[in-house]
Amino acid sequence: MEPLTQFLLTLFVLLVCALVFKSRAGPKKKACTAPEAGGTLPIIGHLHLLGGRTLAHKVLSDMADKYGPVYTIKLGSYRYLIINSWEVAKECFTVHDKAFSTRPSVAAARLLGYNCAMFGLTGYGEYWRKMRKIATIELLSNHRLDLLKHKPAAEVDSMMKELYKVCGRKGSPESGTVVDMKQWYGNLTLNIAIRMVGGKRYFGTDADVDEESANRVQKVMREVIYLFGVFVLSDALPLFGWLDTNGYENRMKRAAKELDRLIAGWLEEHKQRRLTEGKRSEEDQDFMDVMLNTVEDAKISKYDADTITKATCLNLILAGSDTTMVTLVWALSCLMNSDEALEKTYEELERVVGNDRHVDDSDIKNLVYLQAVVKEALRLYPASPLVHRALLEDCTLSGGYHIPANTRVMVNVWKIQRDETKWVDPDVFRPERYFTTHKDMDMRGNTYEYLAFGSGRRSCAGVSFALQMVHLALASLLQGFKVSRPSKELVDMTESVGLTNLKQSPLELRITPRLPAHLYK
Repeated sequence: MEPLTQFLLTLFVLLVCALVFKSRAGPKKKACTAPEAGGTLPIIGHLHLLGGRTLAHKVLSDMADKYGPVYTIKLGSYRYLIINSWEVAKECFTVHDKAFSTRPSVAAARLLGYNCAMFGLTGYGEYWRKMRKIATIELLSNHRLDLLKHKPAAEVDSMMKELYKVCGRKGSPESGTVVDMKQWYGNLTLNIAIRMVGGKRYFGTDADVDEESANRVQKVMREVIYLFGVFVLSDALPLFGWLDTNGYENRMKRAAKELDRLIAGWLEEHKQRRLTEGKRSEEDQDFMDVMLNTVEDAKISKYDADTITKATCLNLILAGSDTTMVTLVWALSCLMNSDEALEKTYEELERVVGNDRHVDDSDIKNLVYLQAVVKEALRLYPASPLVHRALLEDCTLSGGYHIPANTRVMVNVWKIQRDETKWVDPDVFRPERYFTTHKDMDMRGNTYEYLAFGSGRRSCAGVSFALQMVHLALASLLQGFKVSRPSKELVDMTESVGLTNLKQSPLELRITPRLPAHLYK
C-alpha cells in the first residue's frame, strides 16, 4: 500500500473513531459563545492560517481587525480564545485571574521541561504556588539580586574590555570596527544567566570551559529556545501525535538529554562542594546553591528534589538569557534608526555619568531617558508577543461571552501595545511619550495597555532582574562606545518566527571607544 494511501486510510479510521467516541460521550457542556473567526477547515481548523512565514501575532492582529477584539479559532482539536483588547485583558487578569492562571500541556513542556516541572510551564496548583514562592522570595527577590549584582556587573565589564580589544585587533581603537551586537549580547546574557544559576562562565578570555564546550552549550540552548516555539502535531491533533511529521519531538528528546547532562553535572559539582566545604556564605551562593538549601528535604510534589532543582535552574537560564538578549537587540536597533533618540541618550549619559568612570547600577534611576528607550522598545517589540494560558474553570466575560474550562488562550500583547486608541502613532518609536501621555505607565502588569511582562498571578517573576540587566548592558555599551550604522541604510527590523520575538538578521554596527583608554583595562 502506498504511504499516502495508508496515511489517508489511517486518518479516516481515526476520524471515525473520534466521531463515535464523541457521540457516546456524556451530556454536552455549555459551548463557548465568543465569535469564531472564519476560514476554518475540517480537522485542522485554522492551522493553515498560522503555518506560513507570517508571524502568528500579526496574523491574529489582522483577524482582530475583521472579527473584533475577542474571537476564537480552532487549532486542530483545541479551541483558542484570542484576546486583542486591553480592556478584556484587564478583566482576565483581575476579575478572572485564577480562571486564566494555568498553562496548556504541550509537547515542549513535557519533553524539554522535565515533564512540566519547570514552574513557568506547569499547570496551576499546589506545586506551581510553592515554586513561584521559592522563585520570588528565595531566588529573584530584591535582596537576593542585590547580593549577586556584582556578577552581572562583572560580565558587562568583561564584555566592554573584550569589545575594546576587538577594536584594536581589527583596526584601531580610534577608527572602530564593525561587530554583530546580536551575537555579543547573546553571549553576554547567556554568560550572566549561567553564572547566576550555576556559577560558571562560558564565554570570554577568562571562561571556565574551552571554546568547544561553550559553543556546544550555546548551540543546545538556541536549539531548545527554537523548539519551544515550533508547531508540534500532537499539540493540535493528539490522535496523530505519533506521526511526529517534522521530527520535532525526537529533536526535543535529544536536546533534553544533552541539557540534562549539562545541568546534572553542575548539580553534582555543587553537591560535592557542599560535602567538602559545607554551605557557602549567602554572598557566594548562586541560584543552584539556594535551590539545594531550599528543596533538598522539602515535600513539594511528585518530582524528586534533583528534578525540581534542574528544572527550575533551566527555567531561569532560558527565561533570563533569551528574552533579555531580545530586548537589548531591539532597543539598540530602535536607537540606531532614530538619530534624535540616540543623541538624547548620549547627552543624558554625559550629564549623569560623565567620561571619567563606568556607569553602574546606582546610576540607572537617574537615566530616565534611557529607561524610556527601553520601555518603548518593549512596547513595539515585546520579547513574548503572545501570552499563552488555558482556562482552569468556566467563566463569563463582559459582553456575555461564556468561555468553558480547558479553552486555550492567547493574549496578543503585540496588538494591545499598538492600540491606536491608547497610543498616539502606535507604530512610531517615541520614548518621549513616557514623559507626557504615559508618564505614569507601569511595567509590572498594572497598566493593561502595556503587558510586556504579563500580568496577574502568572506575570514574569524575573521582571526586576530583567530590567536591571537590560538597563546596565545598554547604558554600558553606549557610554563606552560611539555606536553607529556601518552604512546609510536603516537597521532591518524584521522579526523572526519562534517562541521569542527575536530580530531576524544580525545587528552589525560600528563601535568606536569614547572613554579614556585606562577605563578599558
